[in-house]
Amino acid sequence: MKNQFYNEDTRDALSSQRLAQEIAFAPVVFQVSRTLIRTGILERLLQSEDGMNFEDIADQAGLSPYATQCLLESALSIGLCFCRDERFHITRAGVFLLNDTMARVNLDFIHDVCYQGLFHLETALRTETPAGLKTFGDWPTIYEALSQLPEPVRRSWFAFDHYYSDGAFAAARQVIFAAPVQRLLDVGGNTGRFAASCVAENNAVQVTIMDLAGQLATMRENTANLPGADRIFGHATDLLNPEAPFPAGFDVIWMSQFLDCFSEAQVVSILRRAQAAMSAETRLFILEPMWDRQRFETAAYCLNQISLYFTALANGNSKMFHSGDLQRLVDDAGLRVTRIHDGLGLGHSLLECRLP
Repeated sequence: MKNQFYNEDTRDALSSQRLAQEIAFAPVVFQVSRTLIRTGILERLLQSEDGMNFEDIADQAGLSPYATQCLLESALSIGLCFCRDERFHITRAGVFLLNDTMARVNLDFIHDVCYQGLFHLETALRTETPAGLKTFGDWPTIYEALSQLPEPVRRSWFAFDHYYSDGAFAAARQVIFAAPVQRLLDVGGNTGRFAASCVAENNAVQVTIMDLAGQLATMRENTANLPGADRIFGHATDLLNPEAPFPAGFDVIWMSQFLDCFSEAQVVSILRRAQAAMSAETRLFILEPMWDRQRFETAAYCLNQISLYFTALANGNSKMFHSGDLQRLVDDAGLRVTRIHDGLGLGHSLLECRLP
């Protein structure tokens, strides 16, 4: 399922001019929209079938008439509300911004994690280093920082990561456990959510999480009291070390939203080491949301913007995949894609790989 987005210019002159101004004022639009949520204005407009007058909005939001007028006039132009007979009403876009989980997760992630770091995007692009990460501290990549990031940065990062991955886990487990699995290697398993879901569903499987030592410590805290926790193990490894081998003897190797955290050369190195640990029976699964395999263009739009988080803050050299690029890297590592399962969760694809 590949879609051909972005193969022609579909906007007329007026809408193109409008888009140019929306880009110019994007930071203003973002902060106004976020403030409309935080002050409760959008929620109150949603609850008011007949709309609200200016005075009631100001009074209930605890804002001065000046502040309220600034927000509402901006919101009118943004398209989050409309005004009829001196009463303000929420628009469909306002409802989506307020109640769509993806929009809220993305909003928090961009504000808490990315906003300040994106000031350094051009430097990151030119140097292929996460130049914006210095807004939080001195680390080579964001992955070493995850256990030390301040709140609400850490909370928004994990909420974003879990939101995009968790919805695909159930469908992915159906594919994985369609054949018997006794030992599963979860590469880059983070907090252990997928591992916990596996041992809870399958009483026979043992899961080993291969990740940085700091992440394994967090994983052990998160899974300590969960059913099947005694069948979750840790294997501390710096996967950026090209000499670090993969442990052998696993029926399944699992990588969920993991390879998009690395440069192409690093991806090939990781996959080659996985290949060296595989037998003819081993299945390697790669779960990724790939922008060219999305059903809706809005999903592709989101993924292509998320790529710049990796550039500015995460590592400076990775991005969300086009499916052709990922399949090429799998081939370069001496593996073959035997099947692609599309449409898992919010729009993930599951690549099933084996030895040639």
